Amino acid sequence: MKKIVFIFLLAISSLNIWAQKSASISFEQVISLRNVGGALLSPDGQHVIYTVTTTDWKENGYDTEIWLAKNGETPFQLTRSVKGSSTSARWSPDGKWIAFASARNDKNQVFVIRPNGGEAQQVSFEDEGVSSFEWAPDGKSFALLKTEVESKDEKKLKDRYGAWAADDEEYRQSHLWTLEFKPDLPASLPCYEEKKDSTGKNGCINLPKAKRLTEGNFTINGFDWSPDGKFIAYTRQPNPLINASIRSDIEILDVASKKVIFSVKNPANDNFAAWSPDSKKILYTSGLSDTISNYYKNNQVFVSDLAGGKAQRLAADFDENIGGLVWNPTGIYFTAFQRTRRNIFRIDPNTGQWKALNNNNEAVGGISFSQDGKILAYTSSGPQSLSEVFKTRLDPLSPQQITQMSAQIKDWATAQSDVITWKSKDGAEIEGVLHKPKNYDPSRKYPLLVMIHGGPTGIDLPTPVTGQVYPVLQWLEKGALVLRVNYRGSAGYGEKFRALNVRNLGVGDMWDVMSGVDHLIAKGMVDPQLMGCMGWSQGGYISAFLTTNTDRFKAISVGAGISNWMTYYVNTDIHPFTRQYLQATPWDDPAIYQKTSPMSSIKNAKTPTLIQHGEFDRRVPIANAYELLQGLQDQGVPAKLFVYKGFGHGITKPKERLAALWHNWQWFNQYVWGEKVEMGE
Repeated sequence: MKKIVFIFLLAISSLNIWAQKSASISFEQVISLRNVGGALLSPDGQHVIYTVTTTDWKENGYDTEIWLAKNGETPFQLTRSVKGSSTSARWSPDGKWIAFASARNDKNQVFVIRPNGGEAQQVSFEDEGVSSFEWAPDGKSFALLKTEVESKDEKKLKDRYGAWAADDEEYRQSHLWTLEFKPDLPASLPCYEEKKDSTGKNGCINLPKAKRLTEGNFTINGFDWSPDGKFIAYTRQPNPLINASIRSDIEILDVASKKVIFSVKNPANDNFAAWSPDSKKILYTSGLSDTISNYYKNNQVFVSDLAGGKAQRLAADFDENIGGLVWNPTGIYFTAFQRTRRNIFRIDPNTGQWKALNNNNEAVGGISFSQDGKILAYTSSGPQSLSEVFKTRLDPLSPQQITQMSAQIKDWATAQSDVITWKSKDGAEIEGVLHKPKNYDPSRKYPLLVMIHGGPTGIDLPTPVTGQVYPVLQWLEKGALVLRVNYRGSAGYGEKFRALNVRNLGVGDMWDVMSGVDHLIAKGMVDPQLMGCMGWSQGGYISAFLTTNTDRFKAISVGAGISNWMTYYVNTDIHPFTRQYLQATPWDDPAIYQKTSPMSSIKNAKTPTLIQHGEFDRRVPIANAYELLQGLQDQGVPAKLFVYKGFGHGITKPKERLAALWHNWQWFNQYVWGEKVEMGE
């Protein structure tokens, strides 16, 4: 085994030397880029905390730590975890503490640290760890979300019968607890439970113990205190399985009595979003009675008064999914995709009308406000910049950039992004992002690589660095164009567009991809004899559909893709997804499953196809990969499957991501550029 590992690493090293000959940026440099997220403004609006994620090659993982940008000062790293990341940062209501979650002592616990720095203090000591937490408005306690511990009966069964589980019954519910905040505990605790020594003296610290708030056979997956501290609103569902989310409800708990005083229970999913500043109303999203189309229908935003009365719908004419809802004294705010942008919007709570706060070519991430609602912090990226942290007053907007993450790529030959539009076969307007090399020559015809996003309600945006497991920057420097298609079903283009692939999966997607390819060929930009296509998840499915339905590509890469909708339906952990898009089960309408499955056209396949899949993928189970592989091999089509050991639906560690990049680099270089490559050596 050691010899095999050595050969594998040597091959990667050799390959990257080879890659360097045609590109100034190595695969490792791309994977090692630091990223910011989670910007959170202090209550007084003066300071911003945010996270920075770095690549840890030695441990084969990613480390996330908290940084602090004090008003007018250079940001500095606040936390340094020897083991585990520091995430979920929260300002105390008085701004004197920053709480965060970390598994630095094996289980995820709550820690606090002063904004001036110093040693972090652990304040929760829960045997099962803490899933999430929120400060109480008075700053004297926390609400915790914890997963139930294994019962004595469960332990007895396991001891007697070994390890087994009934399908869709292997889970534990999560419930709310409260924990008193004791900031005066010593940094180093002598032990974690009370014991008396031989003299009868207590030799341990009396640690604060969490007190249970909720009971019942359900799970909680989102919650927040009311501003007055009297209530907690939470979203509950029958169990933590993903399919149960379409049956979620909202309850308001009186903390003192532990009684539910208000609830929202529509037949579909209801999700708590925010409290009104006066604690009298709640903001939430809902699908109302529509239980069969929550994947491609817009969510709807409502306000309910705890005193009763009919819920009021807000922003009813906003044609996209609304996210990141915040309610403060100056209004209700949210973010949403608008074609290839993600902007910030404000809703007037009284009229329900909305307006855009910004309308530029940005992609805004999370938003955070000062307590008075007059100052805003957010993350945002653009066509020429990585995600950065910004701070601004609301009236007028005058963003001040806090971070300088884009300095990492200032000398790189990054992607030059153009947003282009064309008409698909059925007349639908399709948009895509076209990346060109820095030295693009309009008189040349270039090889074309098409990269297809997942979802299908994902979206591709103009960005200087992209690819994940695809070496886009290296291909651009090698002399190629890269097209990323926002095919029907993508977010950002409204509800009707997202529904255009209902009972039309694969078929309509292929129209959108191939019409985009033909658009570029007609403009004289692309050599039609030198084209490849790739994608992950839903993008992998579309790539598989293309590999069995057209021979116009020289090579295709299928990442975690669906090859047969029936195989997918009976194996996936999200059965409703298939029923919603195909509007039938395989037993009710086998024809639609056959029409939209790549395997139905396997005998037409001719394109050399690379298949990449996680060993333990539950979302798109690996049976799809083996089925496509065997079908291609039976037709004599060059095909190769790489299985990434221990992974689910995504490649989440840097070394295996490096391997996936390498595998794609080799495959397309061999079949598009005609370079001789020995795969896997």
